[in-house]
Amino acid sequence: MSKGLAYFQEVYDVVPGWVQKMHDYSPESLEHYTNLRGGIMADGCLSRKEKDILLVGINAARLYERSMVYHTKGAIEGGATVPELVEYLLVSYLYTGVQALQTGMKSLDYALSLKGMHVPILKEESPATEQLLLHIIEKMGDEDSSFVQAVLALVQSGDKQGLKEKIVSDSAVSKKLKRLLIAGIYTTELKGREAEKWMAKARENGATEEELAEVGLICLLTAGIPAWFEASDSLIEK
Repeated sequence: MSKGLAYFQEVYDVVPGWVQKMHDYSPESLEHYTNLRGGIMADGCLSRKEKDILLVGINAARLYERSMVYHTKGAIEGGATVPELVEYLLVSYLYTGVQALQTGMKSLDYALSLKGMHVPILKEESPATEQLLLHIIEKMGDEDSSFVQAVLALVQSGDKQGLKEKIVSDSAVSKKLKRLLIAGIYTTELKGREAEKWMAKARENGATEEELAEVGLICLLTAGIPAWFEASDSLIEK
């Protein structure tokens, strides 16, 4: 087995079809991509776990289920907790609304299964934020769902500003990481001006330039080199 195939076999337990086809049609490209991915996803200023779970949130916001699920595995195996995962998914809700929660439910179900926890099979209903939050609380079982309950109460009260402030506040996930996530979402969507604003907010909450650069690099992995163009525009030159 080639180095590239072996790498992805280790990461995902199986060789994904897209990896096998890249190997079949251009083994040199797979080798270069494997080296790039391995370098970007290695522990750095951000841990590998943080990079994986940031990509979960980024891809939930983009409604890109396949990549979101792949990185859910990495995040859980790296030590991410269920309450952490849920908070990242709630941040993605600020960008894409109820669709992000619907997509994110697939990540939560997969995470619960990886942890050997029971995954309740819930009746499909018309999507509504309140109902989806109730589903998340039910799925979390004995896990600490107090943050989700607080978010639910704000949804029920109609306090939109309070809801936004709560979702990006410190809890199982820090303000810094939540702001890095939002910067990453805008970066992958190629909305550089908005990304710049959230990069500045991340700096205000303790993010270093190296951490911001690493977010830009993981965005490159999931959205291509244009994402790095957008991130690099707002990085401070050394």
